[in-house]
Order: sequence, then C-alpha cells, then structure tokens
Amino acid sequence: MSRKIALILISICTISIAFATKRKESAPSGFAVVELFTSEGCSSCPPADALVARIEKENQDRPVYILAYHVDYWDRLGWKDTFSNRIFSQRQNQYAKWLNLSSVYTPQIVINGSKEFVGSEEKTLRGAITSSLSEAGKTKLAISLSLQSGQNIIDYQINQPTLGYNLLVAIITPNASNKIERGENKGRTLSHVQIVRSLENFSLNGKDKGSVNFLPAKGIQQGSAEIIALLQNEKTGQITAAAKLKF
Repeated sequence: MSRKIALILISICTISIAFATKRKESAPSGFAVVELFTSEGCSSCPPADALVARIEKENQDRPVYILAYHVDYWDRLGWKDTFSNRIFSQRQNQYAKWLNLSSVYTPQIVINGSKEFVGSEEKTLRGAITSSLSEAGKTKLAISLSLQSGQNIIDYQINQPTLGYNLLVAIITPNASNKIERGENKGRTLSHVQIVRSLENFSLNGKDKGSVNFLPAKGIQQGSAEIIALLQNEKTGQITAAAKLKF
C-alpha cells in the first residue's frame, strides 16, 4: 500500500470516528409532559381526547408522559363527568396564572408546564413533543414504590437542588369509556386514555432525595394503574423532570 493511499484511509477513519462521537454526544435526552384539560360535558373535547389517544399509542417507548385531567366546571351544564375533580380545575387555573392567561378553556394542552394551546391542534402538539424530546435533559428524577405499614410510599432521588420545587404524584387509569346521557355530548360513547384519578403535591423543601406517602383514588387497585411523578417549579410552573412506574 502506498503512503498516499494509507494517509487517505487514516483520514477517512478519523472522520468516521469523529462523526460517530459527535452523534453519540448529541443524542436527545429530553422528555415531554402532555397535560390535557378536558371534560365529558364539552362538545369540543372528544377530538382532543382522540388525538391524545393516538399520541399515547405512538409514543409508548419514548419519554412522553400523558395526563388527562377532567375538570369539573362543565358538570353544572347537564352532565357530571364521572372522572372530574375540582383539584384538576384548580391546577388549570394555576396554569392560567403561570402562563398569564385571562381565562381557562377546554380542551387545553400544556407541554412541560411552559407552553399551552388548544388540545385538538394536532400539528402544534406533534411539533411541541418533537421539540421537547430533542432538548437536552439535565435533571433526572428516579422513583420507586413500596408498601410500608399499609401505606403507599414513593422514594425519590433528584440530581438537582430542589428548593422552590414540588413533587407531584398522579395516579393514572390507562383507559375507560362512558356513555353520555345528557349535556352537549348526549348519546355519544366517549373513550379516554391516561385519566388522572388523583393528584397530590409535595413540597420538597430543598431535599434531593426522600420519601412521600400518597393516597390512591377510591376504586383503584394495584396492577391496573400507573404512577406519574413530576418535578415542577412552584413559581414558573416549568416541569424539569418526570418519571413513571406501574401501580
């Protein structure tokens, strides 16, 4: 082999190694928390519910965390949503303050606690998820579950200072459907995914590891649900980490 050919081959190998190294370093490590505010009493919500169901199915192997909150302020208009809870309406109102909104509405989606839009806007949702997944994730949240003295305990560990942050623990029912007998969706059978059944908010008081105990919603049995935990800035609403496990 001539010296010239050898130098060319060495150069090619060097470029290949550098390219491979660059690709490894730039691998995306972001996540997307998709919070949907919806209601069975809202005629505009079923398209958003269906969209979120498609997104959930397509992203089962990626760090996309979907939480569907059924708000209660539509309940007075003819149909009481069986999954509604005033706590979820309060969370949506808190987002209105964080995001400087003049009012709340359904269907609404909030991504990573920092961006909101109409929940049925598929192109916007897909773009927001892609953008969030491509960001470099710096904060890591690890959780584990145990049963101690009849109480459900979550152990958490976080690799960042947590002063000014809260840990939110949501219990999720993977799917359900209801036949609507009154209200704007009368006569329809509505299907839902990732339904939030209970939500608890824990102040971490600067602790980067510890334990919290939580109460699951009534009627939820272990083995049929999921836990999603979120690390959220209490002043801005930004979610900096998420984790999930089977319950």
